[in-house]
Amino acid sequence: MSKTCWNLLVLSSTVLGSILALSSVARANETKLTSKYTGKNVLKTLNTYLQADIPEESLKESNQLLTNFDEILLDKQVIPSTFADAEDTLQEIKQYTQQENQQPQVTSVSQLEDVFPGDWAFEALRSLVERYDCISGFPNGTFRGNRATTRFEFAAGLNACLNQIERLISANTSELVVRQDLETLQRLLQEFESELTTLRQRVDNLETRSASLSANQFSTTTKLRGEIAFTASGAFGDEKANGSGEDIDDNIIFNNRVRLNFDTSFTGKDLLKVRLDAVNTVPLGRNVTGTNMTRLAFERNTNNQFDIGKLFYRFPVSKKLRFHVDATGGRFNLNASNNFNKPFANPFTGSISRFGRFNPIYIQGALGAGATAVYDFNKSLSLSLGYLARNANDSSDDNGLFNGSYAALAQLAIKPSKQLDVGLTYVRAYYPGGRAFVSGATGSQLANAPFGQTATSANHFGFQSSFRVSKKTIFSGWAGLTNAQAEDDGVAANGVLVEENDDATIFNWAVTLALPNLGKKGSLAGFVVGQPPQVTDNDTGAENNDKSWHLEGFYRYPVNDNISLTPGLLVILNPEGDDNNEPIYVGTLRTVFKF
Repeated sequence: MSKTCWNLLVLSSTVLGSILALSSVARANETKLTSKYTGKNVLKTLNTYLQADIPEESLKESNQLLTNFDEILLDKQVIPSTFADAEDTLQEIKQYTQQENQQPQVTSVSQLEDVFPGDWAFEALRSLVERYDCISGFPNGTFRGNRATTRFEFAAGLNACLNQIERLISANTSELVVRQDLETLQRLLQEFESELTTLRQRVDNLETRSASLSANQFSTTTKLRGEIAFTASGAFGDEKANGSGEDIDDNIIFNNRVRLNFDTSFTGKDLLKVRLDAVNTVPLGRNVTGTNMTRLAFERNTNNQFDIGKLFYRFPVSKKLRFHVDATGGRFNLNASNNFNKPFANPFTGSISRFGRFNPIYIQGALGAGATAVYDFNKSLSLSLGYLARNANDSSDDNGLFNGSYAALAQLAIKPSKQLDVGLTYVRAYYPGGRAFVSGATGSQLANAPFGQTATSANHFGFQSSFRVSKKTIFSGWAGLTNAQAEDDGVAANGVLVEENDDATIFNWAVTLALPNLGKKGSLAGFVVGQPPQVTDNDTGAENNDKSWHLEGFYRYPVNDNISLTPGLLVILNPEGDDNNEPIYVGTLRTVFKF
């Protein structure tokens, strides 16, 4: 249908101005033209111009102007990817042109189901179809002459018809190219000669700017994204939760974290990510408060020296199957199809706490190397299978890709409706002696090492869900159950002897409420209530006798598109699963810069 839109040139200079705005890289939205500019009205105007009578000597000039306009409209030079506005605009023109080429060519007007001999546009359509092959119908065989035309459709349709007439002129097919039609074209080009000159000048300026950017661009395949976080934090309370009787270190500290993401794509569907991290943080965990339950979302320290925090390659094998290969810094919460707590998952823009981001089952194997495969059976069901080894680059005993600490994940993600997501997750993990990481450093000390320094294996079971009540209200939650087993004889944290095959049960749960765009677009109010991982049963007798409570609230306020402020408060009741321990409070103010 849109190929007929080249005739919009005869309507007004306002329409041509739309094309000029498009070609001058003012990133045009697909704004509809006014309703009177429909396919049928265009054809009616064309019929009027077909009656024009203009001298034959003007035809040569018409052909030259036609060639110039065609070259200007769709210039073939490559626009560098760093020139975002120009690239996006020309890419959208190309996409529309490709869409036009994919529509079936109509060879007879009778093939258009919604055009009838009694329509006033019938004769004009028949002329364009049977004489110039200049009309393509929609795949369902309709013309849709009353549908409003977008700017991109106008440009694509105009180019298609001009190209077809130019080919007929070049081939000297006098029996097809009617003199009156060429005279009409000449009249149109003369009428808009000044606008075409302006368009040519703008395109020349664009070419100059593009050439300069192409010579100095960073890369044609890689984009750089940066994130910087400044955080002022402090923990408050009476005594540390480790039974030492020491006071909590309640000094206010200032931390920072810098991320430089180099995102590379070779096919447009794959992603090679190299992330450089420079971090200077003081973990508000056991050394400060006596418990890991108070840890914040990001607490890794490189003393502000850059290292490779993440390196992976993700690529599709087919429309349903994709692979994610981690060289370092792998995490299942990013690799699996869903972590079911997306508003809270990002350490820069989500939850202020480590536990509040998602089910700790996704932290198993964290920062390791391995691979994950995701298979989408359909839009409602997907299966994720992954493997991560935490010390894959170490060839010594109890290390390496398969002989050291590892985690193997299987997850079934189910989407019963547009509002509801449900996940069933299983992880099998192993931790060599002295490196127990059973609860991902989120719960009590006993929950992370239920058998002390003894080598431990674990079966983790997770149930997660997320329900979008509306665009501004999202409820999510999870429950996690872990069965840990001692792999050797040893000594438990309470001094009791551990025997091989001793078992321990660890449980955690949480409910989150996300309120996106509360007060301002791009903002997020978040609340978390839950129980961090704690040991509910242990053959050694070492258990957490009382329930701990995790209470968290934060509000992310976007100052603009690149800067946000997030104040937040975290409260832990009965830390370390002991009601003899006083509550601990953690306050933070996080400022994030993105570029």
